[in-house]
Parts: sequence; C-alpha cells; structure tokens
Amino acid sequence: VQLQASGGGLVQAGGSLRLSCAASGRTFRFVGWFRQAPGKEREFVAAIRWNGGNTYYADSVKGRFTISRDNAKNTVYLLMNSLRPEDTAVYYCAADPSIILSSIRMPRMYEYWGQGTLVTVSS
Repeated sequence: VQLQASGGGLVQAGGSLRLSCAASGRTFRFVGWFRQAPGKEREFVAAIRWNGGNTYYADSVKGRFTISRDNAKNTVYLLMNSLRPEDTAVYYCAADPSIILSSIRMPRMYEYWGQGTLVTVSS
C-alpha cells in the first residue's frame, strides 16, 4: 500500500493550492488529510468516505477547503482556498480500510500515511 502526497508549496495569504493523494495497493473506507505545524500536534483537516463521497471538515477550514476524490485515478484532492498564514503546516494524507466514522478525526486510527507535503502561507 502506498499513499503519495503532492501539491504543497509557497503561496500568499488569500491564495489557493490543491493537494493530491494518490493511493495504490488496496481500497479504503476513509481517506483523510491532516496537518502538523512546528511544535504542534497533528490535527484533522478533512476526510472523505471512499464509497459514497461523504465529506467531513474541521471547523477551522470549513467553507475554505474542499476534499474530493477521483475513483478512476484512486486519488483524493484537497482544494485549499482563502489560505491564511495559520494554515502553514506539513499536510499528510492518511487512509484506512476499516476506520469508523466516529474515529476519522483521530490520527492514531489510520493505518496508512503518505509522506507529507509542506504548505507555507506568507502574510
């Protein structure tokens, strides 16, 4: 199983970025995005149910970020609009074949992780 995250970079406040998470090796129940800023714990950003496409967001990104998936490409995207300096972090995608809905915000419940991609938002 492999998760390949990409799409990070440097952007000015108010700008946009789209992250990609290409999955291979098996199917999953949920795919999530997490982020970790320096000196902080890893936090939930968004998640999507692979079958059905239901989406879930952290309050801090609701209305600005959109998670989506392309089943044919086995890829999950995170479109980030109206970026703020406080969005600066390493972003990770994670996936799990059996995670339940009540656990999708908990990093420790995900079995598979991508390598992370750095997003830097300048003010």
